[in-house]
Amino acid sequence: MRHARWPNWFFTGLALSLPFAPQKIFADYAAELGRVEVVLEPQAPAFAADRGKDQGIALHVVKPGESLAVLASHYGTTVAAIQRANGLRGWRIRPGQELRIPFAVKDRPGPRLPPGVTVYTTRAGDALEAIAKRFGLSLLELVSANPGLTSLDRIPLGYKLLIPQGERGEIVALPPGTTLVDLARRYHLDLAELARANGVADPLALKPGDLVLLPGVMAEDAMARLKKKRAEERRLAAERRRRWLAELARRRARIKQVSYRPGKASLKGFQWPLSRFRITSYFGYRRVWVAGSNFHAGIDLAAPAGTPVHAAKDGRVIFAGWGYYYGRYVRIDHGGGVETRYAHMLRLAVRPGQWVRRGQVIGYVGASGRGAYGVHLHFEVRVGGRPVNPLSYLPR
Repeated sequence: MRHARWPNWFFTGLALSLPFAPQKIFADYAAELGRVEVVLEPQAPAFAADRGKDQGIALHVVKPGESLAVLASHYGTTVAAIQRANGLRGWRIRPGQELRIPFAVKDRPGPRLPPGVTVYTTRAGDALEAIAKRFGLSLLELVSANPGLTSLDRIPLGYKLLIPQGERGEIVALPPGTTLVDLARRYHLDLAELARANGVADPLALKPGDLVLLPGVMAEDAMARLKKKRAEERRLAAERRRRWLAELARRRARIKQVSYRPGKASLKGFQWPLSRFRITSYFGYRRVWVAGSNFHAGIDLAAPAGTPVHAAKDGRVIFAGWGYYYGRYVRIDHGGGVETRYAHMLRLAVRPGQWVRRGQVIGYVGASGRGAYGVHLHFEVRVGGRPVNPLSYLPR
């Protein structure tokens, strides 16, 4: 026989019995509730009375004298929600009938914080050293309050940091089956001092999961672990930079000086957008990553800032303006799905909708945009929206 004071809570794939009387779960309900089964649903059902909160479904057996209005009042829902949940068309219910009653599940309180400890949510650009300085803490004190940190340099956006405003020390969660008396023995602390730092008169009052501040205890082991990880992260960063510089040196070794007679066109009708330049990066995959990708959609032509940029072929300007990575750039439609792009320019000399001839000046070489590393022209040819190797369209 199931005890009346042990209601069953059913979660998805889990049954758990909790020693709470139904009156403690539904504070307004009468003492004669009897047997109530509650199902917690992960998302609010269509008949939920209060969207935006977690929803539960109480399986209630109707007793003599109960009505829909009484049940709606007791469970904090509406008569219409109960009717929709059970497919009822009227108000009539009968004793012994089992009803599904939707209700909003109130959030359970989080773990107890020690007195004087606040929570700071990290924002973009935050660094642990700067946060510690802002709140008058040393880096060790901040780490001691947050011994679960995984890095001194990489803090996730929105991370909850514990900030001790008064007493300093390591903050730990009280393990199950452990009391303040046990923690005082483990860390060789005075029990009265430990209780005072945590604002409790009864050392047995704290529950498992509550946060406990250990006054004067510093998380030396956690700090040593984080410093070791920082050294490893910096070593890896230096190694990545070394590989990047080596790749840059290899690319520079492949660079060749190119000079073309202005106006010379290929069989496909394209001319080079610059008359004198150095090819500093070719089309295709490369070892350098820019904007999260190592695929280079065009070729880079290095030339002095202010060098005129020419239209590679007759066409209509479909864009002339600013792009985050392209900087000041121009797009020209040549018909047949063929388009060229000219990026990172210092200044533009055309406007959208303008018709340009092959060889006409459309702008000047620069280094604008997030994707520009040095003064150069980024030149692309696209067919049907897909980038192709510009060297297949340009004169040899």
